Amino acid sequence: MSEFPLLSHVSVGTNDMARATAFYDAVMATLGCHQILNLGTAAAYGREFPVFWVNVPLDETKPANPGNGIHIAFTAKDQDQVKAFWQAGIDAGAEEDGAPGPRPEYGAPYYGCFLRDPDGNKIEAVFWDKALAEKQ
Repeated sequence: MSEFPLLSHVSVGTNDMARATAFYDAVMATLGCHQILNLGTAAAYGREFPVFWVNVPLDETKPANPGNGIHIAFTAKDQDQVKAFWQAGIDAGAEEDGAPGPRPEYGAPYYGCFLRDPDGNKIEAVFWDKALAEKQ
C-alpha cells in the first residue's frame, strides 16, 4: 500500500451470516478481495488485510437493519470490475439500486453501480477514471 489509509475498516450488520457470507464471497471476489477472517458471528474481507466486515449485531437482542442514508462504496480498478460486481450481486440475490454507468452528477470521472445486499444495506462499486479527471 502506497499511503496510510484514512479508514481502517467498516462493517454492516446481518441477521443471517451464511446468507451474508455467500453474498459477499461472490461480490468481493469481483474486486480482487477475499474473506480473510471468519469468526462465526463476523467475517472480514479485503485484498491484503480486513477492511470490510459483515457481522451479527453485538446487541443480539435487536435485529440488524440498514441505516438510512448510509452506504459503502468499494473501489474498482475499471468499469469492467464495476459491471462484474453488479452482476455478481444480482446473481447472488441483491436488489438492483442503480445499474452500472456514468454518474455525471458526481463528476465526469465517476462510474458506479448501486445494490442492496440481502439485508438491505446499500453498497456500491465505483471506478474513478483518472484520465477523465485530468481533463476537467
